[in-house]
Amino acid sequence: MDKFKNKFIEEATDNINDLEDALLLIEKDTENKELVERIFRAMHSLKGGGAMFGFKLLSEFTHHLETLYDLVREGTFKINRELLDITLASVDHMKMLLTNEDLDSAELKAYHIDLSVQIRKFIEKDNHTEVIQEESTIDKKEKLNIKSYYIYFEPDVDIFRDGTNPLFLLDELHTLGNCKVFAHFNKVPKIDKIDITKCYTYWEVLLATDEDVNSITDVFIFIEDQCKLEINEIADYDITLNKEIINQISQLSQERKDVGVIEIQKIIKSKIVKEKETESIEETVKSSGPLPSVKENVISSIRVASDKLDHLMNLVSELVTTQASLSLFADESGNPELLAISENVQKLSRQLRDNAFDIVLVPIDTMLTRFQRLVRDLSKELNKSVVFSAEGTDTELDKSIIESLTEPVLHILRNCIDHGIESPEIRRKLNKPEQGKITLKAFYSGAMVHIQLHDDGAGIDPEKIRKKAIEKGIIKKDTELSKKEIFDLAFLPGFSTADNVTDVSGRGVGMDVVKRKLTEIRGEVEIDSEINIGTTLTIKLPLTLSIIDGLLVKIENIHYIIPLSVVNKIYATDHNNVINKYNNLIVLDGKQIPFYYLREEFGIEEGNREVEQVIIVGYEDNHIGLIVDEVVGEYQAVLKTLGKMYKKQEIVSGATILGDGTVALVLDTNKIINQFSQGKLNIEKKEI
Repeated sequence: MDKFKNKFIEEATDNINDLEDALLLIEKDTENKELVERIFRAMHSLKGGGAMFGFKLLSEFTHHLETLYDLVREGTFKINRELLDITLASVDHMKMLLTNEDLDSAELKAYHIDLSVQIRKFIEKDNHTEVIQEESTIDKKEKLNIKSYYIYFEPDVDIFRDGTNPLFLLDELHTLGNCKVFAHFNKVPKIDKIDITKCYTYWEVLLATDEDVNSITDVFIFIEDQCKLEINEIADYDITLNKEIINQISQLSQERKDVGVIEIQKIIKSKIVKEKETESIEETVKSSGPLPSVKENVISSIRVASDKLDHLMNLVSELVTTQASLSLFADESGNPELLAISENVQKLSRQLRDNAFDIVLVPIDTMLTRFQRLVRDLSKELNKSVVFSAEGTDTELDKSIIESLTEPVLHILRNCIDHGIESPEIRRKLNKPEQGKITLKAFYSGAMVHIQLHDDGAGIDPEKIRKKAIEKGIIKKDTELSKKEIFDLAFLPGFSTADNVTDVSGRGVGMDVVKRKLTEIRGEVEIDSEINIGTTLTIKLPLTLSIIDGLLVKIENIHYIIPLSVVNKIYATDHNNVINKYNNLIVLDGKQIPFYYLREEFGIEEGNREVEQVIIVGYEDNHIGLIVDEVVGEYQAVLKTLGKMYKKQEIVSGATILGDGTVALVLDTNKIINQFSQGKLNIEKKEI
């Protein structure tokens, strides 16, 4: 049973997240009936599943919410801020009920009772300002229209294993309207071959209801992939009240295996013809058009536990490392058959790696609901009007990066609302719209993903940052810094320019943690700001943390990996063209290219090579040359962390094990160039 409860918790979490997302969307479009249906279906699923798997409090609590939104569906209540506030508070409470069903503290029990009472009062109150005016006679007539449906329901034989009782589902259909059920037992085997753990019965159902087809589908929502299910509208009136039709269908169901929707349609049309005497049976049946046949449900997606995905990526990583060893052994042996096998294994491992990557990549929009909710709640708390929008949310990242990214982005959003966006009064004085705007924009840039967070608020005064840094003794008064370098001071521990300390921000803790968290996932963050125009924070992240395509290079007897995604071109050059070159500029293809001689920068003694390799890499909008002794070739690098002793070594993002068992350092070219250009690199040669 624990297995099924855990499965329900996963599905319920998805339903609650979907519910929260729909509530935030409907706030912008309160008349959207599709969103109302989406909200109602999520609540209905939570109520039904909670009752089935023993979450009694969750089921009862959600039942009241469902009743409230049933009134919204009927038009009794309009969506407004008060209704959304209590619903979002209920969503938070439902999340807690999933993990703390027993309400193990007096405060939680009191809150649960209070929230339930608020919802019931909301349902029962007679507030004429919220009630839609009396419906017209036509509206009432349309609302009372009853339609009849044919339902074919054949459970899988193993449906009992998941704890599902099909009779409960049929019983729930009866709550939707007038219902007639025809059971079929022709698939039941002889008594000596019956397995009591299997289901052999299937049903045909006639249902007359004023509910829509979505309400019928919701009854079977938890077993959609465990049954054959067909739902067809067969008449726009209540055929179950007609005894003649029911008697004909009952007789046929006893004589045959099943009646079928086409046969029922013929019976109904025949009855209509007799009453109207205007059309022939053939014309009437033909006018109904072709009806869909019963189809097997095709599973288009499956739910997989995240630890299984982590295990898959670990196995793929080990396979890539083993394949590198095989390639090295094949090259050394010179056996043509072994070389061919090695090449095939390399192709297969690359395809497997790419497929595994696709599986663990998660779109950024999975985080949006939390961001939207934070902006909504915090702007209300601070009496500010702020709208949040997002672009490029289909951009994907490794799930482990997504998990580590959420908290830093939430902190940045808090700063945007608290310090960035001005109050409505100040914005009016500045001739700005009263409603502030925060925009999240995500896009691919090579093998990196950029996430930009922009607000149209007060901006950051670089001179204020500079003065604060001088006061704290971080820099000297005569130190000259670029605008970018001044903004980078905001990421130092304990640095804050906030005049007032609030519960939201301004304590000097946070932006340094943001940078540290992003550095842990090989990310970078930059600030750009204009006073009274706004601030943009740009987060740069790798697509994945596991395996990269790299260029294996060599300096002296040490191997390094440069990410292939940043490599533009490779040139061979004479050693004399590199030594003592003025301003570290080299002419390649008629263009002057700045370069860094890595042998010299890494403190490695000068060698005796006559020809060296210039690797042109991209850096922001420029091209920079990195000079190495030798280019070995392309290499799939499985990234491993360097450990605590090397955690401050920012220019090396990790290490990988080569086919012969030696270690190659993976270089972060952006940080190398950034540190070289500022003259901040000071590396001691270490044996790895």
